[in-house]
Amino acid sequence: MNIVLWMLQFLLGLYFFFTGIVHFTVPSGLPAPMAWMYDLPPGLHYFSGTAEILASLGLILPGLTRIQTRLTPLAALGLVLVMLGAAVWHFSRAEYQNIVLNLILAGVAGFVAYGRWRLRPLTATGSS
Repeated sequence: MNIVLWMLQFLLGLYFFFTGIVHFTVPSGLPAPMAWMYDLPPGLHYFSGTAEILASLGLILPGLTRIQTRLTPLAALGLVLVMLGAAVWHFSRAEYQNIVLNLILAGVAGFVAYGRWRLRPLTATGSS
């Protein structure tokens, strides 16, 4: 279970780190499923980008450094909330394909949160 959780943490961490950066840069020529980024208000870009980058770091760094390991399930829970908020945003725009992705990501992040809280918590010392 520990290996599965680490793989999910790493994959979610990479995904949300780079997605968070895109919120700050919003490059031209994004693919159609990401065209919604052009319509997102700047304040939501900054909030989402910051939350996603910080959560991505919280998924990976506490376990690697063994410092503040309780932050990992909190970071995953934060991503659940961000993804539920994103689903609401996409629902208001009838972007149902994006809602499915948001709910999948929220589910995976929720599993990581539960896994690191109850199934295989990270510890400050020793192997985990």
